[in-house]
Amino acid sequence: MKAFIQGLSRRSIVTFFGALYAVALLFALFPPLYLWGSGSRFDVLGIPFAIMYWVIDALVLGLTLTAFYIVEDIRGELDDDSLEPLAEGLGG
Repeated sequence: MKAFIQGLSRRSIVTFFGALYAVALLFALFPPLYLWGSGSRFDVLGIPFAIMYWVIDALVLGLTLTAFYIVEDIRGELDDDSLEPLAEGLGG
């Protein structure tokens, strides 16, 4: 799996995660979708759907950002070196 992720282009990864993030943001920021869901009279795991709507949306946003972070870590694209001088400057 790591070889597959490393073989993908940066553009395709950003497009994939950007699309997931955009859909989740659309659900959060587009009121008619919430209003459609708030009229539902069923529960999801004992929680009214109007509230579970926001819980699911937050989970999708959080999991998308976490997965993007993991993919960037696998590809070695995280900038860990930029934090070291800051930490040294704060210590003394």
